[in-house]
Amino acid sequence: MQTLTELTAAPASTTAPAEVVLTLEHISKSFGDNHVLRDFSLNLHRGENVVVLGKSGSGKSVLVKCVIGLLRPDAGRITVLGQDISTLDHEEMDQLRAKLGFLFQSNALYDSMTVRENLLFPLRRQWLANRRGQEADLVQQALEDVGLANTIDKMPAELSGGQRKRIALARTLILRPEIILYDEPTTGLDPITAREISGLIRQVQQQYQTAAFIISHDMDSVRLVADRIALLADGGCYAQGTYEELARHEDPRVNDFFV
Repeated sequence: MQTLTELTAAPASTTAPAEVVLTLEHISKSFGDNHVLRDFSLNLHRGENVVVLGKSGSGKSVLVKCVIGLLRPDAGRITVLGQDISTLDHEEMDQLRAKLGFLFQSNALYDSMTVRENLLFPLRRQWLANRRGQEADLVQQALEDVGLANTIDKMPAELSGGQRKRIALARTLILRPEIILYDEPTTGLDPITAREISGLIRQVQQQYQTAAFIISHDMDSVRLVADRIALLADGGCYAQGTYEELARHEDPRVNDFFV
């Protein structure tokens, strides 16, 4: 496995995109007269990190909630791992969500549970009974993936902000998701810890070939983790490309993010 420094410094992959694992086609969503999403379209490929960038209030959180089925778009279609989520019933949607990982901005760890118990929680909710014998190994591997095997019996309150973020990522990884959704993964972290978390996102991508749908305002992190950036503006995908391509974009609404 590459070191964190090597992964952090690694450029975006130039390999041709693999299969599409997430498709958003002409998504629109309004709340009364507030038209948040207007004809938004985007594809995510296996093994690719896509960052959705946009101003506060531009609709990024609404977009994520549509992807995971918490909100239903007014128009358009969302296909996740080949399944049109509008056709799925509650049980089928839960089964699909087991293939998705979600790293909350707030980490969403259970304060009353140890690290071990936090990681066991999703396993016991999602995994079949015949996998129960693997729980200890899966917890250990997930903690080793984020470099915190020695925290297994600690409480979240005993951990630093960066450690809590790593534990939240370990909990996300434990179900071996095919797609991970990151909601502002470096918010509230100091620059050094934010860089470490960005390196960890790259490490996860390279080790497990996961696809990632990342919401972020942290341009240093965006530069490190993004294979492709989609700019959400006026409710649609206003521009997309690599970090370098958008930084050179002639439209000030695009390159103002990179100044």
